[in-house]
Amino acid sequence: MSGTSMVVLIVLISVGFGVLYDMYKKHLEFKEKTLNHNQDSDKQNQLLKQQVSALEERVQVLEKIVTDEGYNVQKEINKL
Repeated sequence: MSGTSMVVLIVLISVGFGVLYDMYKKHLEFKEKTLNHNQDSDKQNQLLKQQVSALEERVQVLEKIVTDEGYNVQKEINKL
C-alpha cells in the first residue's frame, strides 16, 4: 500500500466516522424531543380529564335542578 492510498484511506475513514457520529447525535436529539412531547401530552391529558370530571359534576347538578318538582312549579308560575 502506497503512502497516497494510505492517506486517502485515513481521510475516508475519518469522514465516515464523522458522518456516523453526526447521525447518532441527531438520533439522540430526536429521541429526547419525542420523550418531551410525550410528557407534555400526558400532562395535557391529565388536565383535560380533570376538566371533563368537573363538567360532568356540573351537568349532574343542573339535571337535579331541572328535574326537581319545585323548578317546574316555578316555571309554571312564571308563565302566568
